[in-house]
Amino acid sequence: MKMEDFLRVPVMGILRGIKLESIAELVTALNDTPLKYIEVTMDTDGAVELIRELKSQSKGCMTVGAGTVLNREELEMAIAAGAEFIVSPVLVKEVVATCVEESIPVFPGAFSPQEIVDAYQAGASMVKVFPCSRFGPEYIKELRGPFPDIPLLACGGVNADNVSDYFAKGATGIAFGGSIFNNELIANGGFKEITQRIIQIMKSVNESS
Repeated sequence: MKMEDFLRVPVMGILRGIKLESIAELVTALNDTPLKYIEVTMDTDGAVELIRELKSQSKGCMTVGAGTVLNREELEMAIAAGAEFIVSPVLVKEVVATCVEESIPVFPGAFSPQEIVDAYQAGASMVKVFPCSRFGPEYIKELRGPFPDIPLLACGGVNADNVSDYFAKGATGIAFGGSIFNNELIANGGFKEITQRIIQIMKSVNESS
């Protein structure tokens, strides 16, 4: 994954709790959308196999990463599976340091101003501000005062109704999970609905640029 490519359309989808048998239909649904960056959280059962299967099924049309990476062991498993970027809910310094050494884009999570600075100084490609649902787009605006140049990925509660506001208030990128990839919807075969939800949120992103 090249950060310059991600920055052209800085939108990331998060898969948590998905089942292997849903991957083929999900990839078909995703192929009908502009979304190209997907992370599989490492706390999902069979995450390593899911990452491999997503990469295989998408045939290079998607960039697949690993999320909720909390230690060196999980990082090594994710990289071995082919993860092209790494996301964490917090700053894990050894994870970030390894990613920097191996030129793998890394998105550590942070919330407070001190945590954001620490994550960026540790080598974050972009700092994931999480959970954004706590204070919404206005929090990003407040952060932009002292931190005009730190790239910030808004995550938590992001949806089609507020994505434009996040970008307007200064978010560099956004990530979404449950608001789009609802596991009950997936289990019931609602892949067309997922496609429509993604198209709607991507439309809002385009209108923000």
